[in-house]
Amino acid sequence: MPGIGKSTLARRYADDHPSTLDCDIDVLRSLVGGWRDDFGLAGALVRPAALAMITAYLREGQDVVLPQMILLPEELGRFEGAALAADASFVEVLLRTDREAVAARFGRRGADGVDAAWHDHVRGVVEEMGGEAMLLDCHDRLEALAADRPGAVVVDSREGAVDETYAALLHALGG
Repeated sequence: MPGIGKSTLARRYADDHPSTLDCDIDVLRSLVGGWRDDFGLAGALVRPAALAMITAYLREGQDVVLPQMILLPEELGRFEGAALAADASFVEVLLRTDREAVAARFGRRGADGVDAAWHDHVRGVVEEMGGEAMLLDCHDRLEALAADRPGAVVVDSREGAVDETYAALLHALGG
């Protein structure tokens, strides 16, 4: 879910694991001209580039983390296919939070001033798409997808407990 700590944990994991690529699609999206005007189009344009970059990086024998909420099985399959095409392992991680906390956590993103303009823009996009109702629908869809993916690693994410969540992630990954 947005605001649950995907990017924060991915950055930390990459920092702690030299040569790991943190392929944050939202960062890539912001490099596309006009992304503010058509957020969805910029995302659609950058995903194939991200897939190519991920595949090439994995073929070099390096690790990639992809902090992204993916709700569609076919989209998830594309990223899994990129790993398999590179003869690499695919590890799927679900950061989970209580349904009741989803909107509040999302609303507090950027409160620390880090990337505040980005978060303000994304809040506007989410509001246009239905706001809290859309976030709750995404939560439910993500839970349903996870139920169909028994190999997914599930890590509970508590707000404000970055160190604890990161330790749980490492433990779940066997590290």
